[in-house]
Amino acid sequence: MSIIYILIPIAVLLVIIAIWVFFWAVKSEQFNNLDKQAHSILFEDDKEQHDKSNDH
Repeated sequence: MSIIYILIPIAVLLVIIAIWVFFWAVKSEQFNNLDKQAHSILFEDDKEQHDKSNDH
């Protein structure tokens, strides 16, 4: 039963840290353009391969 006295403050601390990280990410504009990275992953390799094929 005494383990609850340790686990509850640890759980509260983890929740506070998670909330702080979330608000930090929103404040530093991490969520502004979610599609940019998705498109760069899809089209980045094609552009590099196209440039290499034109060099030959």
